[in-house]
Amino acid sequence: MSPRRKAALGYPDPDTEAAILERWSKNPMLKPRIEKVVVNCCVGRSGEPLEKAMKIIQELTGQKPYVRKAKKTIRQFGIRKGEPIACVVTLRKQKAVEFLKRALAAVENKVKASSFDEHGNFSFGIKEHIEIPGTKYVPELGIIGMDVCVTLERPGYRVKRRRRCRTKIGRKHLLTREEGMVFAHHELGVEII
Repeated sequence: MSPRRKAALGYPDPDTEAAILERWSKNPMLKPRIEKVVVNCCVGRSGEPLEKAMKIIQELTGQKPYVRKAKKTIRQFGIRKGEPIACVVTLRKQKAVEFLKRALAAVENKVKASSFDEHGNFSFGIKEHIEIPGTKYVPELGIIGMDVCVTLERPGYRVKRRRRCRTKIGRKHLLTREEGMVFAHHELGVEII
């Protein structure tokens, strides 16, 4: 990819990247970490397809998924409000890192620059779950696709979630899009396209 194209997509130039890495080495409180990885699979209807998707996601992540219900009725797709149509798993700490490395291998460690939001978080999709290394195809369960959403944070983000004395995170301490890209590139080995 040309330097002009990288700049247009918002990828940091080598000077900025070096400055970010130097700032992280000087102050470890600024270095981001993975807060959680959310794996979402929307089947579009309840019943047997949803049960199969839940079984596949439980095998992949080692955690029991919870069911998400439709928020509104969509007649064209045959979806009623309140009908269970998707399943979700939230992974944290070591489980999140292990699953993320396997999921990134399924997309050849490539993530689009447009997949990063303004707070450094990123998402990507997997078309077929059998692309994940170490997964075997089971004909009874079939093949499903899924979305993987990665949330990044810095140490000190607890102040916005705690119950007592909750407060906002200062603007200087918020994670930026460029820092999210640098973290994904250096820590996870992601190639940003």
